[in-house]
Parts: sequence; structure tokens; C-alpha cells
Amino acid sequence: MATEDPDTVRREFGEAVNMTAGELEKWLGSEESQAVGQKGDDGGESTGHASGRRIVELLRTKKDDLTDDDLAHMRKVHGYVQRHLAQEPRGEDVETSKWRYSLMNWGHDPMKKG
Repeated sequence: MATEDPDTVRREFGEAVNMTAGELEKWLGSEESQAVGQKGDDGGESTGHASGRRIVELLRTKKDDLTDDDLAHMRKVHGYVQRHLAQEPRGEDVETSKWRYSLMNWGHDPMKKG
């Protein structure tokens, strides 16, 4: 994978994540959030839910304190959101869809304006 400029990674992450740390933290505490996503063999926390907790930390981290590992996760979040947005369900109520809930675990609410 080509190494991207950290400013580009931060910009793309900021475009993908449209929820604030507080909004995401509140969402992650909901039953809907915990009910979606791929869970490991132990049936515990889903990949997206764990990512959401990491995103909350990233949103609260100062730009100069971001590590290479942080930037790698930010790239992963941007990629996931872009791929998942392209899979929008047709003929389904998006507001209560697993598709939306999964995206929200990754910090992106497709119903949020602005």
C-alpha cells in the first residue's frame, strides 16, 4: 500500500466520519449499535463496534499526537465508509436499516445533513 500524506488521510477521515465523538459514543451504547456487524468466533463485540470506539479516541486525539497506527485505522475507516455507501439498500427503510446502523458504528450517519 502506498504511503499517503498524513494531511490527506486526516482530510479523508474527516469527510467519512460525520458524527462527533459524543454522538458516536452515545450511539455505541445503544442496542441497535451492538446488534449489527460481524462478530468474532466468541460472539462478542463486532468489528464495526470496536472500530467505533477507536474512532471516538481518534476524534479526541490532537493532530500532532496521531501515530502511524492511528493513521492506518483512519485510512481503514475511510475505505470502509466509501465501500459501504456504495451498497445502499433499495426498497428498504434506510433510517432503521442494518446498513445505516453499521455505517454509524464506523462514525458515518448517512441520514445526517451537512
